[in-house]
Order: sequence, then structure tokens, then C-alpha cells
Amino acid sequence: MTQPVSAPSPESAAEGAPERATVDLLVGGMTCASCVGRVEKKLNRLDGVTASVNLATASAHVEYDAARCDEATLVATVERTGYTATLPVEGEGGEHDHDLPADLLRRRLLVAVPLTVAVVVLAMAPGVPRLPWLQLALTLPVWAWAGWPFHRATLVNARHLASTMDTLVSIGTTAAMAWSVYELVRHGAAHTHPYFEVAAVVTTFLLLGRWSEARAKARAGSALHALLELGASRAVLLEGEEEREVAVDELRPGMLVVVRPGTQVPTDGRVVRGSSAVDESMVSGESLPVEKQPGDEVVGGTLSTEGRLVVEVTRIGRDTLLARIRRSVLEAQHGKAPIQRLADRVSGVFVPVVLVVAVVTALAWLLLTGDADAALTASVTVLVIACPCALGLATPTAMMVGTGRAAQLGIVIRSAEVLESSRQVTTVVLDKTGTLTTGRMQVHATAGDDEALRLGAALETASEHPVARAVAAYAVPGAVVDDFVSRPGLGVSGTVDGRAVEVGRAPDPASLPAHLGDAVRAGREAGRTTVLVTVAGEPRAVVAVGDTLREESPAAVRALHDLGLRVVLLTGDHETAAHHVADRLGIDEVVAGVRPEDKLAHVRALQQAGERVAMVGDGVNDAAALVQADLGIAMGTGTDAAIEAGDLTLVSGDPRLVATALRLSRRTLTTIRQNLFWAFAYNTVGIPVAALGLLDPMLAGGAMAASSVCVVGNSLRLRRWRG
Repeated sequence: MTQPVSAPSPESAAEGAPERATVDLLVGGMTCASCVGRVEKKLNRLDGVTASVNLATASAHVEYDAARCDEATLVATVERTGYTATLPVEGEGGEHDHDLPADLLRRRLLVAVPLTVAVVVLAMAPGVPRLPWLQLALTLPVWAWAGWPFHRATLVNARHLASTMDTLVSIGTTAAMAWSVYELVRHGAAHTHPYFEVAAVVTTFLLLGRWSEARAKARAGSALHALLELGASRAVLLEGEEEREVAVDELRPGMLVVVRPGTQVPTDGRVVRGSSAVDESMVSGESLPVEKQPGDEVVGGTLSTEGRLVVEVTRIGRDTLLARIRRSVLEAQHGKAPIQRLADRVSGVFVPVVLVVAVVTALAWLLLTGDADAALTASVTVLVIACPCALGLATPTAMMVGTGRAAQLGIVIRSAEVLESSRQVTTVVLDKTGTLTTGRMQVHATAGDDEALRLGAALETASEHPVARAVAAYAVPGAVVDDFVSRPGLGVSGTVDGRAVEVGRAPDPASLPAHLGDAVRAGREAGRTTVLVTVAGEPRAVVAVGDTLREESPAAVRALHDLGLRVVLLTGDHETAAHHVADRLGIDEVVAGVRPEDKLAHVRALQQAGERVAMVGDGVNDAAALVQADLGIAMGTGTDAAIEAGDLTLVSGDPRLVATALRLSRRTLTTIRQNLFWAFAYNTVGIPVAALGLLDPMLAGGAMAASSVCVVGNSLRLRRWRG
């Protein structure tokens, strides 16, 4: 799944800038934060390589200089570290066979549980013969076979002079097993107190925890897996009047495809013929179908619910909206929030420190009490309870669930850093056209006689100006337009059905008949563009044209205010229109008549005043401001330039999703903080308690497994988030 990071500019190419590429490696054998740190460190030591490793997805997102490194080198580096690495197959969701899947762990558990129960009964049940040799026979398969994943990982890492959580588990259970065998051989069955039940129970508890993690992680990624599986695999190609079914991979831009009722749109395109209500909930989060007519854009993977459509293919493969959403969600899950980097640094030294603490604990108990049994118990407990599984899962599981849930709601989060940025936002800057309004001109009011309106509308059918297209909606079919002349900035003129007609900017209202002058004044006060229709030199009608406020915009602004945020309207439109929109929506501040560079400067000014700014926009003129803002939010209905510049993309273009995205991002960050607090607190409290001999190894194993499951379970709560 290799892809270029960005196309180098001609200037950079001329200067010999390195060609950058990315690849996502599937990494097998990682079990904790220490494993993540080792793989990441080894990859980042390669010349020209930047890598981020994720425990929850068992993968490494690597950006590298293609001239100095290749995929084979990356794979070999991971393998030399003691783990497995493969390249994923395009279209797969990132699952692979290198990590122990839940069913294999389950088989080991099915063997371990009954044997462990039998050992515990023999060792602890009152009135039951202890039978130490039988305990040994029952424990051996649990320790050796069921616990083999821990021992194998320990041996692999030992060859590289490294240690992970598996090292702690393996040493702890092996120490308990070896001491028990030593005692049994030395003192005989009648005079020994072995720790076979410790080795068996700890191994079983940890296997149970690992199995629970595997299942929980699978549930955590369910939204992402569903996203990866979306999209049609076949299409009906229209060639002349003939239809034939082809694979979606065979489609090319410009081809025509037929979308029948109840079938998926195979790829992004534009409706050429037909009409239908299309269910776009899989990319927009909106449950109501959207009516599509000729000229409307459709998204690959959406569902046509009723009519038959003929669609011209505009984008295929990796360029489609769905493919871009997939990439953005996957890349966000590979990223690391700044808070996670602290956990990575801690985990890098954690395991060696724990090994030292375990040795010191054993020596201290021996020196202070002379009790070898107590020394072994305390030392093994320290090893078992200290395993940093929860630490490694704290951030990636929350990111996996949070970004998956966001994708379901029609919000694409591009990076983990967005979570930190969203928490710090104090001011939201909103573009007007295409963000709070539909971006489409329409007639809001008319004055004058109907005949003049029809003649003026007929004349406007010959013009491509947005205002003209709105007025042309009033045209009566069949009118004959001759001698058409367009005068940029002034209007149009021509002959309609033999009558001289002009349509242009309305003059001073005082120069018009009273009823037409009043209409011009009312239109201008409402922030609309007013045009005058003149027939045979006589003013006959006035048309007020303007953008249309989105139905969702009032609720969107209220939601931002409810979050305690300052809202600023930043638009290139004129002052009157901007204030009219702001007054209707209750926006705090208006900055109108700005050019693209002015938008950038205004965002900078807010930042210099101490504000943390989120910029929401949809056009090319918003791209620079989106990049400058602390958090750039792009409307998915806007231009590609704006979408690429944004940190968040709202697929449906619904402005209410701005507040939803901020709330979900904050909630995801809160979940990460809760997870990390729990993971740190668990080890901070557990290790001293274990060293003081106040905790049994079996309880330590259960608690360690429970901590990982609690962290994943806490992350899974985001799946049900409703905002």
C-alpha cells in the first residue's frame, strides 16, 4: 500500500529534493508499549525514514526517502528487531495472521483453564490431597504450551538484548515453576510447598486478558473495517445503447455507467440523465436521501433508492471521495497525539527498571527476613503486575474507535494532533458562502409585472453569470432571443420575441418608480443583489437575488456558542450582506469584504491576540487561512484545495458538524487521558504494593489482565457516542 506523500514542485525537483513515499507495514509479535518503542526506534534510525508504530492496529506507518531506502529494507529492519513485517494487500483492513488471533488464544485457553482449575483445587482446596507431582504434570502444559507466546517473545527479544512485557511474564512464571520443581526435588512430595498454582493461574489470567484484548480491539476497529468494505465491486457500463457489467477497476473518467434503483453508485461521477433519491449516509452521516438531478455530483458507494441514473465517471480508484476518506482515517490512527509521546518515552525504560526492581525486591526480602519463599513471591508479583499492556493500548484504541465513530458521522479526522488542537480552540472563524450558505444564487423577491419578468428571465438564459442563472429559472420555454450582448459588470441586453430587453444592476432607487425603488431598497437592506428589467427602455421589474442560508446554520452557531466559543464571520462579501447573515444567526463579530490574503492575515491577528483559532471554509480562497489556523475544518462539499488544507473534513457540508467534530475530538482526547491515567496509576500503585508483599501473584496476574481490558473497554464507549 505504497503511495507518494506529495508530488514535488518543479522548483524542488530542480533542486534535487528527495522523493518521499509512504508504506503501511503489518507488524506481528508486538504485545506492549515497549515493543512499539523498539520497532519505532529501529525504523527511525534508518537514513531518511520517519515511522510511527501503532499497537492497536499492529502496524507501522513509514515515510521514507525512496532514493535511500526501499520496502525490503524496512521489512528486514523490523524482522531484525525480532518481529515480523509484511506489506498489506490493497483493500484489506489491516488485519493479519502474525499476531495471535482471538481463535488461537481461545484454543490455548480451552486447554489452560481446566488444567489450572485442577491445579488450584489440589493446591488450595481444604481436605484435598496436595499431590505435588500431579500438580507438576498438570502445570507443565499450561506453563510450556499455553504460555509459549510469552516465552517465545522473551527469547526473540533476548537475542537483541531487549525486554518487553512478555519478558516480565515469562521470567515471573518461569521463576515460580523453577522454584517449585527445585523444592519438590530437594524436599520430596511430603515436605514441600510448591508454587505451581502461581505459574498456572498467572499464565491463564494473562492469556484470558490477551484474548479479551484481541476481541475488544476487533470491536474497536469495527467502524473502520465497515468503512474499508464499502463500495461497489461491479458496474454497469453504458456503450451507446448497450449495457454490460464490468469490474469497477475497469472504469475510466468519461465513461457512462448505469445506476439502477437499489444499487450502489460504482464510483464518483456526475448525473447525465435521470433522477433519483440517493442515500449518502455512509459518507455524510445524514439519514435522509438526497435528490439527484442531471448535473449533480454523486459519490461512489452511495445507494440509489428509486430512479435510474446515467452517470458520467469523474474520479476512479484512489482519487474517489471514499478512498480519500479511508486514507485519512487510517493515517489519523497511525498518528500520535502529543500526550502519547510521553507514554512512549516512559515505556522505553519501564521494563528494564521493573526487572531491576524485581531483583532488588528479592534481595531485600532475603536480607531482611531470610525467607526465600516470601522473596520469590514478592519478586514474581512485581514482574507480573508491572506489565505495561494498558499503557500501550491507551491511545491507539481510543484513536481507533474515535476516528471510526467520526467517519460514521461524516467527519474525517486527518491526524492525532487534531485532538489536542480541538481542546484548545477558543474562536471559530466561519466563511459565509458555501459554509453558512448554500453557495447557490436564487431569487428571493420580485416586483413589477409578470410579463417583464418572463422576458428578462428569457434573456438571462443566454448568460452564464450566477445571478443570471438564478433569474433564468423564471423563463418560459420557447422564447426567441436575438442580438444578445453581455456587458461585464453592467448586465445584458437583447431582443426577446421581437422586444428590446435589458437586465442589469439596479440604479439609484430614487430614479425609479416608487414601487420598484422600494423593492431595490428592501433587497439591498437584506444584503441581496438587485437587478432591473427594462423593456423598450421602460423600467418594468426588479428582481432580488441572493445566496441562501443553510437550514442548519442557526443550529450550528448556537451549538458553537454552547461550547463557550467566540464565533467570527469572515467573508469576501459586502458589509450589508455579511451583517444580514450575522444578525440572523447571532454571530459575535463580522469581518466583510476581505480578500484571500486578508483572511490569512485576520487569522494570524487573532492568534497574535492569544486566541486559538479554528477556521471553517470551503473554497480555494480559504485554503491559506485553513493551513494557518490552529485547527482547519474543511467543508466536504467545497474545493479539493480546501479539503486538502483542512485538519478535519465535514463530508456532508453540514455546518452543525463543526460543533459535533469539536465535541467528539474533545471526548476522544478525554478518553485517552483517562486511559493513560489508569495505566500509569495502576503501575504506580501496584509495583510498591507487590514489592511490599501485600499482593498475591495470582491476583496480580488477574489485575494486570483486567487493566488492559478496562482501557479497551473505556475506549469502546466512544462507539455509542451521540454528542
